[in-house]
Amino acid sequence: MKNPKKEFSKIYDRYIDKIYRFIFLKVNSNEIAQDLTSETFLRVWKIYEKAQNPDTKGRQIENPQAFLYKIAKNLVTDHYRIKGKNRTISAEYVSIVDPDSDLEEKAKSESDLETIHLALANLQENYQNVIIWHYLDDLSIREVAKLLDKSEENTRVMLHRALKKLRGELNYDSKNSV
Repeated sequence: MKNPKKEFSKIYDRYIDKIYRFIFLKVNSNEIAQDLTSETFLRVWKIYEKAQNPDTKGRQIENPQAFLYKIAKNLVTDHYRIKGKNRTISAEYVSIVDPDSDLEEKAKSESDLETIHLALANLQENYQNVIIWHYLDDLSIREVAKLLDKSEENTRVMLHRALKKLRGELNYDSKNSV
């Protein structure tokens, strides 16, 4: 007999960082991202547990990654709807820089990361998602297409357009900061 807790633990370990990063890039607050990430996994666990119990007629989760992103995306949407907040980028962000790197390089990388956060926040949600999933979470075009429920060709076009918009935002920011 399968142990649902062990199976779910593997899912958790595999996707926790990706889901957190996805949510953080949307809300740009460590505390809110942690809360929404926890809520995402709690909701998925409840559905997963119900699906493993033969007495209940819970639905099986065929693609845990897609299901997690869908729940996370919905929770972020609900967060902004309920709180009535605008998406703004604060100075607080996750450092993805090696802690052993020199301070000047780290400061430049963090400044670049903040600039990208600001530019990314100005894109429409689907463009944000396709960039995050493909470039930060290293998902293939096929995987991103499944998450978006689009063809691979449409996903490639969307990614191309998203990158073009992001470049435009980055060029706009660099011109205005001089």
